[in-house]
Formats: sequence, C-alpha cells, structure tokens
Amino acid sequence: MDKPPSPYELCSQGNHEGCERVVINVSGLRFETQLKTLGQFPDSLLGDPHRRIRYFDPLRNEYFFDRNRPSFDAILYYYQSGGRLKRPSTIPLDVFMEELRFYELGDDTITRFREDEGFTKEEERPLPDNEFQRQIWLLFEYPESSAPARIVALISVLVILISIVIFCLETLPEFKEEKDAILPVYTNRGNNTHESSSQSAFQDPFFMVETMCICWFSFELLLRLIVCPSKPAFFKDIMNIIDFVAIIPYFVALGTEFARQRGVAQPAMSLAILRVIRLVRVFRIFKLSRHSTGLQILGQTLKASMRELGLLIFFLFIGVILFSSSVYFAEADDANTLFTSIPEAFWWAVVTMTTVGYGDMSPITLGGKIVGSLCAIAGVLTISLPVPVIVSNFSYFYHREIESQDNFQFTHVVTCPYLPPANTQLQALTEKSTEMDEDLIDHLCDPIQNDILDGFCTNDNGQLQNRKPLTTQV
Repeated sequence: MDKPPSPYELCSQGNHEGCERVVINVSGLRFETQLKTLGQFPDSLLGDPHRRIRYFDPLRNEYFFDRNRPSFDAILYYYQSGGRLKRPSTIPLDVFMEELRFYELGDDTITRFREDEGFTKEEERPLPDNEFQRQIWLLFEYPESSAPARIVALISVLVILISIVIFCLETLPEFKEEKDAILPVYTNRGNNTHESSSQSAFQDPFFMVETMCICWFSFELLLRLIVCPSKPAFFKDIMNIIDFVAIIPYFVALGTEFARQRGVAQPAMSLAILRVIRLVRVFRIFKLSRHSTGLQILGQTLKASMRELGLLIFFLFIGVILFSSSVYFAEADDANTLFTSIPEAFWWAVVTMTTVGYGDMSPITLGGKIVGSLCAIAGVLTISLPVPVIVSNFSYFYHREIESQDNFQFTHVVTCPYLPPANTQLQALTEKSTEMDEDLIDHLCDPIQNDILDGFCTNDNGQLQNRKPLTTQV
C-alpha cells in the first residue's frame, strides 16, 4: 500500500506557488503563512491577489496593514481552519466587526458570526418607491432620520402624555360624578321610576381634549397607512395594532353617545360599554414604545425570555395546586377556617408563593401554619430560579443597544495602499540606500569575520556560504 505524499513531496511536484510563504505585517506585528492558506477564500481581501497587491511593499517584501493587531490572530486562524471564526475575549465586539468588514470576509461569514454572538437577524426595512411617500414614511416612522422627524416624534409623545393624564384625571371624585352623569341611570324610589339628570358628552372638557388627541392619532395612523410600502406588513406590525386599538374606544364611545341621544341604546348597557372602553384606553401607554428605547429593550427581553416566563408560570401553577390542597386538608377539622374548599385556597396560595401576603386568608391550625411556611419558602425558590436568566437577557439587549450607538461615534483609520517613490530623486536615493546596504554586507563578510557571521554572507554566485553554525565571540 502506497503512503500518501508528504507536504514536502507535494511542494516538490510543482506546486511551489501554493507552498510559498508570505509575510503580513499588521501594525508592526509580522505574521507568516502560505499562499494556499489564503487561497481557500478567494473572495476575501487576503485571498484575492488582485485586491491584496495594493498593500504589498516590495522594499520589505511584505503586506502591510495598519489595523488592529490582536484581531488578526482570529482572522488568520479563519483561513487556517477553513472558515472557523472565533472572537478573542479581549477584543470588543464593534472593533472585531470592523476588522471583519475591512478584510472582506463576506456577508455570510459576518451573519454567521452575529448569530454565534447571539444577535438576531436584522429585519429589512423596505421603503416606498415614490419619493414623496418615502419622505412622509421616514418622517413618521423613523425619528432618527431627520430633524423634522424628531419634531413629529416629540409632538406624538406629548399628545400621548396628555391623553394619559386626561385618562387619569377624569377618575378623580370631583369629576367622576359628572362623567357618570353623562349617561342616564334609572333608579326606583317607591313605586316611581326617575331618570337622573344628564348632560351631553360634547360639552365635557375631557371629551373635547380627548377628541383633539384622537384627531392627531387618527391622522398619523391614516397617513402612515397610505404611504406604507406594504399594506399586509403594516397590519402585521404589533405597534400599528396598538395604534389602532388606541383610537377604537373613542369611536365606540361616540357611537354610544349618538345612540343614547336618539334613545336607541339601553342605559345600563351603554354605561357598561363606556366603562369597558375607558379601561381599553389605558393600553394607549404602549404607544410610547415607538419612541422609547427602554420600552423596546424591555419588549425584546420579554420576547427572548418567553420560555423562562412559561416555566415560571408552570411552576407557580403546580405550587398553587399542591399547597392549596395541602392547606385545605390541614384546616379541614377546624370550624373557623377560611379554607372551605380547594378553589377558595387558590388565592391564598398565589399571594403566599409570590410573597405578597395580604393577610385576608391565613391558616389557624399547626398543620396549616407548617404548610404555609413551606408554601412561602417554595415560592421564593420558584421565582428566583428563572429571574437571573431574564436579567441576563435584559443586560444583553441593553449593552447591545449601547454598542450599536457607539459605532457612530468613532472614525477608523483607513489603511493606505503602498505608494512607490513619487519622483526620480527619491527613487535614486532608495537605490543608493540599497547599494550602501550591499556594500555594508560585503564589508562585514570580510574573511576575518567569517566565523562570526557564518551563514549570513553570500558567495560570488549570490548563494549563502555553507559554513559552521552561527556563533558569537566575546
């Protein structure tokens, strides 16, 4: 059986070009590798001879790059390992990403690296084809695109805050009676039925302010719907759904008011619908997440931690069933117990495991107190298990947002290609310097010093002299 050829035999069979060594100088740190190593990725900067020749210095016979030195260890290993890329722990993420882009390792490599680092794939942001629609879309959808877009975003935030303040103020006692008196309420006094006095909703100052806020919300939503690049994608966006839900209660309340004035709707049903609508209006606060980076980070954290949150709810569910059953049977012999059934004990188990402890229900017997103590301890352990994972996800998204903002604050030095001498005088000086170096070598290679500089000097044919190993004389 024939042995496979050794690397030396392969290079001796005519493949000298692939085994030729090249020197790469990165900010003074020299690396040596073979041409076939770089040739594994011909589409990269170092793998393409036509692109890397711009940085070749013929005087020193090396490629020079004024780039980050520690990062090049991982980049050179990428060529040596056939595509394995690992960021050194001492290199910041943004610095390493900049090096990958400079050496042109390719979008696929950068995408795989981002996935290994935990980055989710960035969604493409399509823009409308029409120039006017594109400007309107950028104005209302991307506040960072221009100064007018930031002004529009500021107006939206102020309108949202005014709407939330109005929603809270109208529940004050001095305004609550007036708000409830808008709809007729029928009461029985003896054998007679009386209708309470009411006023029109259109005369309510809170309703007028709410109307102005809804006008802005409706104008903003309708304009973005008209100029959006994709209608299906627009309705699938959760933020647009929140905007739609924020304005629906107003129109429902408006329809209810018209129906009340015409005497079509029943008073009790209208009052119930109005209160439900007021409750739905509280979701308008989520409109702030469009303009708040902190709320966006919180949403990304919750989305990434859905598995841990599901485990937390599952553990709580098991604990509630277990301890509510235990405390019911432990308190079954006491006539004064509040745990009359297992479902009645669910509330006690929930507030105990979450360490809230309202005290409205508490065990009386010794066995019930022991079960309550175990329930509290189990609740603390159950909640504390997934919390570190959620905190870690929040820290990751927060630092990633900070790093993405820092990328716009620095300007990296661009490596200049090698430039030959610009004029004949400088070129003559370079040739003269080379001749002086040769004369110096000839002088050092005097026969008196051959023993000291053995192996350094050349003979008349330009080949190194075969002498004894290099020694140093003192």
